[in-house]
Amino acid sequence: MTFFLVTSIVKIVVVFTVIMVGVALLTLAERRICAWMQDRLGPNRVGPEGLLQPAADGLKNLLKEETLPAQADRVLFLLAPALSFIPALLTIAVVPFGTPLPTPWGDVPLVVADLPVGFLYILAIGSLGVYGVVLAGWSSNNKYSLLGGLRSSAQMISYEIALGMSTVAVLLLAGNVTLADVVARQQHSVLTWNVFPLGLAYFIFTVAAFAETNRLPFDLPEAEGELIAGYHTEYSAMKFSMFYIAEYANMVTASALMATLFFGGWDIPFTHWDDGPPWTVWKSLATVGVFALKVCCFLFLYIWVRWTLPRFRYDQLMALGWKVMLPLALVYLALLATALWVLHDRLGWAYDTRFALALLGLNVALAVPLFFVLDRGHVIAGSVADEGARV
Repeated sequence: MTFFLVTSIVKIVVVFTVIMVGVALLTLAERRICAWMQDRLGPNRVGPEGLLQPAADGLKNLLKEETLPAQADRVLFLLAPALSFIPALLTIAVVPFGTPLPTPWGDVPLVVADLPVGFLYILAIGSLGVYGVVLAGWSSNNKYSLLGGLRSSAQMISYEIALGMSTVAVLLLAGNVTLADVVARQQHSVLTWNVFPLGLAYFIFTVAAFAETNRLPFDLPEAEGELIAGYHTEYSAMKFSMFYIAEYANMVTASALMATLFFGGWDIPFTHWDDGPPWTVWKSLATVGVFALKVCCFLFLYIWVRWTLPRFRYDQLMALGWKVMLPLALVYLALLATALWVLHDRLGWAYDTRFALALLGLNVALAVPLFFVLDRGHVIAGSVADEGARV
């Protein structure tokens, strides 16, 4: 019991310290990457190559004056940043990030909380972040903040359903809600990573994850052109920063989930060396490194998309969520469940590379009409001008 408590405390301190430091460095990475994409320098004055810029930003926010609108609800106004910040950090607790670490007192699983219902925990805790955003907009007693909060709540509810439905596909294939078992299920080969047999589910999950984190092209709650800054217009100093820390922490969590659910988690590709015991320190370090690399690739994708695509109009965003993403997820789940029943129960196939390739063929057959036939710019309402209206 003492060993369990000590290792749990150590994992909590290490993981959340890495997340907080990583979030600070991620703000620097975003500014440097966007500068690289736009052929400019970016932050490069504070410290060597600008590495101390996050520290300077943090110090600036700590020293800035805290403001409180005269007509704001004081309790909720102060509580809202924490309600947005805390769920963003808690969600990462059930994501496994490496093979068990051997110690003289026993193996230590490299996950903060190895819950048997880890997947359900993510869906439950991850959906709580909307309360912080909505309360921030409402408690500020500012019409622009209120509109931003309402937009965010509608957006998160819309895309939370599609995100949850896409993850049901992973559960159907894995047959378990424990994330460690989801990772183990993908270790046969690279082709059994869920991104291949569940390609459309990955597409739905990625789009919904962008909308859940309020990142471009889905950052309508913060649209500067219409809402000044959205739900956090009235916030300043560290309370303002906590919303951005929550956003970047949500990016890290979503990237870790993409890696875990669809890209084999900590599994090292093209080798079975890490698939089972005996566990060693080198296996743990190697798998943690591979997992971190996968997460960084998805974080780069977040930044890349932000500085490449323009934002949707709000009616387009809602139409995409309710008229495209949700029906697509429902139809896909029905077809996937039928395919799994035929392959597993009727044909008696075990889950292996052949099974994954059969499902990959199904995904390709569905993706071709979806992306090249059905969507010619007309699925999302108002996304193109009426052909007859052109002069």
